[in-house]
Amino acid sequence: MGLLLAEHDTVVEKGIDIIAHDGVTLALIIRDSFSKEGVNFFTPREYSQQLAHMEHAAGTKISAHVHNVMAREVKLTQEVLLIKRGRVRVDLYGSNLHYVTSRTLGPGDVILLSAGGHGFEILEDAAFIEVKQGPYMGDQDKVRFEPRV
Repeated sequence: MGLLLAEHDTVVEKGIDIIAHDGVTLALIIRDSFSKEGVNFFTPREYSQQLAHMEHAAGTKISAHVHNVMAREVKLTQEVLLIKRGRVRVDLYGSNLHYVTSRTLGPGDVILLSAGGHGFEILEDAAFIEVKQGPYMGDQDKVRFEPRV
């Protein structure tokens, strides 16, 4: 399943939220409650960050494999956060830096931040894991801004 572009929030399946604005997908949230057998990719092939949910029964074997060396061009950093504990509010902004919407994430929730801007408020002591493309260039990698309403 690839991400759908929409003018508004879209729920594709129970436990999956796509947040879009002006035809651009800003974020994809996979709630801890999401469950589906097999390998299910949520991102289109052209995304530089791929995200999938995998669910297999005990005894399933996944063939040993190695990934080929392939040159890839990353034009936009896309981040994935996995909330381990606590609650975190994410504020999402369109490409024009105007506020679009907020969502609260809890333990087990995963969010892919695919476009636009974002900011966070820690609502409860939290721990989360961030995955993004590297190498990370520190402050050269981002522009901080004052949100517009």
